[in-house]
Amino acid sequence: MAQQQQEQVYEKYYVPDQSPWPIVGAVALFLIAYGAGNFVIEQTKGESGYGGWTLLAGIATLIFMLVGWFRNQIHESMSGLYSAQLGRSYRQGMAWFIFSEVMFFAAFFGALFYARVIALPWLDGASNNAMTAEVLWPNFEAIWPLTKTPGGVETTAMGWMGLPLYNTIILLISSVTCHFAHVALEKQQRTKLIAFMAVTILLGLFFLVLQVEEYVHAYREMNLTLQSGIYGNTFFLLTGFHGMHVTLGTIILIVLFLRILKGHFTPENHFAFQAGSWYWHFVDVVWVMLFFFVYIL
Repeated sequence: MAQQQQEQVYEKYYVPDQSPWPIVGAVALFLIAYGAGNFVIEQTKGESGYGGWTLLAGIATLIFMLVGWFRNQIHESMSGLYSAQLGRSYRQGMAWFIFSEVMFFAAFFGALFYARVIALPWLDGASNNAMTAEVLWPNFEAIWPLTKTPGGVETTAMGWMGLPLYNTIILLISSVTCHFAHVALEKQQRTKLIAFMAVTILLGLFFLVLQVEEYVHAYREMNLTLQSGIYGNTFFLLTGFHGMHVTLGTIILIVLFLRILKGHFTPENHFAFQAGSWYWHFVDVVWVMLFFFVYIL
């Protein structure tokens, strides 16, 4: 009797086999970081090199890693290997992952804050830095967006109307449709679940298409490039990394959609769907902040 009670209290904790995917993911992130850094340098200097190809190789490796890791995770989940304790571990891990992403974007928003609130006033002579400002940048005016570089390159600031506003509306609607899909899953409304998930994915893809169009417009018609000083750098840094997160989020949603079609989720067991939903809502919140601080203010 005591042994039966002990078996009811303590669950068997599944420990996965050794996996190659963490090291593959690390290599992919290294290639992305190295390639992106060199690509930015090459674009700034107007040179050609292997930065872009290295970046593409990193992205391809990352997608390969995601496909393989998702496949293993799905197999383990559908084989009934996971316990309630492991489910709690996954929730804690996802929560910490999103927290790390919050800190990731906080660093970039901090760079934007430093440039606007500290560096610009100093260059304009604030805090008894008049002589320093005159030496570093004579006749400087602390106006944001800073559309002129020390070398005299002028650009045009990206307004919040048009494509940025459309993309904001698109992401906000996608967050709502993702929530409705979650509700439909919990209520076992399969038709609504499939429909809302399909709409969410289409909205995510539409957002990415409009962002590419925005970048093309910025480069070709506004002279807003990576060579446009601190404004251009922070603009593409924040919007570009967010676009990468939307891309990853859309890939996750597509995987979840395929699993929905195969009937993998139930109202009682669907943490993978919850995790994807959490990530998508996080991406939406970041964009709202980005839209406010980068485009409007």
